[in-house]
Amino acid sequence: MLRARSLVLAHFWVAFAAFLGAIVLGEWQMFVRSPLAAWVNNPEHYYRSVTAHGTVMAYVLPTLVAMGFGYAITELALKRPLIGLKWAWIGFWLVVLGTAMAAVTMAAGRASVLYTFYPPMVGSPFYYLGVVLVVVGSWVWVALMSINLRAWKREHPGASVPLAMFGNVAGAYLWAWTSVGAAVEILVLILPASLGLTDTINAGLARVLFSWTLHAIVYFWLMPAYIAFYTIVPRAIGGRLYSDTMGRVAFVLFLVFSMPIGIHHLFADPQVGAGFKFVHAVMTAMVSVPTLLTVFTIVASVEIAARLRGGRGLFGWVKALPWDNPMMLAVTFSFIMLGFGGAGGIINMSYQLNETVHNTQWVTGHFHLIFAGAIVIMYFMIAYELWPQLTGCGRLPQGLMRLQLWLWFVGMMVLSMPWHLVGLLGMPRRMAYYDYTHPDIQPQAWTVIASTLGGLLLVISAFVLVYILARAHRGPRATAEPFTFSVAAHPGGRTPVALNGFALWVAMMIGLTLVNYGFPIAQLAVLKEASVPVIPIGSR
Repeated sequence: MLRARSLVLAHFWVAFAAFLGAIVLGEWQMFVRSPLAAWVNNPEHYYRSVTAHGTVMAYVLPTLVAMGFGYAITELALKRPLIGLKWAWIGFWLVVLGTAMAAVTMAAGRASVLYTFYPPMVGSPFYYLGVVLVVVGSWVWVALMSINLRAWKREHPGASVPLAMFGNVAGAYLWAWTSVGAAVEILVLILPASLGLTDTINAGLARVLFSWTLHAIVYFWLMPAYIAFYTIVPRAIGGRLYSDTMGRVAFVLFLVFSMPIGIHHLFADPQVGAGFKFVHAVMTAMVSVPTLLTVFTIVASVEIAARLRGGRGLFGWVKALPWDNPMMLAVTFSFIMLGFGGAGGIINMSYQLNETVHNTQWVTGHFHLIFAGAIVIMYFMIAYELWPQLTGCGRLPQGLMRLQLWLWFVGMMVLSMPWHLVGLLGMPRRMAYYDYTHPDIQPQAWTVIASTLGGLLLVISAFVLVYILARAHRGPRATAEPFTFSVAAHPGGRTPVALNGFALWVAMMIGLTLVNYGFPIAQLAVLKEASVPVIPIGSR
């Protein structure tokens, strides 16, 4: 049983409570934009909702899941009590305080700037301070992960770091460097404008600094899911991990390649030169390598499980897989959505093709498939796997878990696929309403209705998730079996030194980031034309 179980439970419950509210807001947004509802009488309410939905889904949910899962991994993988439990609680309460501060400010309509901030729009300083507190709380987690790993390595000189902890610390280091861009943007540029200390803001520099965070944050989101792919899925379906080394390679490649690529989000921005846009486009292609390695390794691990169950033939082994196992369903659904979302991302990263879909519903469909689809469905499975350890409950209801996963998968596909279609037709995203009586828009009305129905399935799935987890607290107690991670198909091999630590990879991550961002940041910092008047949103 986890000694830090109360801490881990607190992280997951706050994460899923915020998630439940955010997903209801998301469905409301789809409904009021559809022909099923009259136009929202105050468009600001729509953008208030979009800001809250994005802030929770981008910052609160993944941060709390990564922190809670990280603390659990530290005890379960290292087989020792968490060092710094009091500091971990301080970090948690900083995140909760920041979330509450930002939520109240957004609810009051004083920060409808969307989670990407969008200078020169500037909201209340309390919103930005709330986001800063969330980040600072997460930095406590980063420090504790590093401290616990170092303590374990001192006690086990020369031993291989368990793969789950290796991926966990890789995610922590990635987040520490990823968050620097948005932190500098808020503290140096946005907060002075929000506090009324200046009437102008360097919008070009702010956008480049946020791009530092904007794409790399996706790989922070996915780290818990990828840790589950490598260290939980093979064991859960009765197989073995095809390659421990491949997992380590994937984690360090995410460290190296996920940072210096964010300017591909600024292809349409004139303040960044074409040369750096091209460099970031090329680097973005490189980040597909660890994902392709992961798909190969996990599919191979799944095949091992099937053949251990008696599967035969070139493809006949697929029938032998445990399809009644929720984990098997989850990883299948995750890879399907990852495939569709990744294919859409190839369009987004292309300097030329991006012009076709820039700022359309295509982009919305892409990142919902990647994050809300492929990644969040694995968050569910992480919670399901940990819950017996955290609560002492017996086996969770497999039928309800399968229903919840099916609802999420079908709902996400129905929600996001129409967005890709209308994105190609030019439908802009983040619009509060459309005039469906217009002859050019009327043929697209059915797609918004379809997405609304898909969103409804997602809401139902989210409530089923919370019901399953809440019921486990009240159910009969059982002695939980010791938690184990996946075993490699060929255990006992010596881990290469470079794949048992992070010094080389962190140095490469920082170096590539400075090379790819140094000149654009320095150039925009001294460019007077990049400063524009502040546009206050709500009241200062």
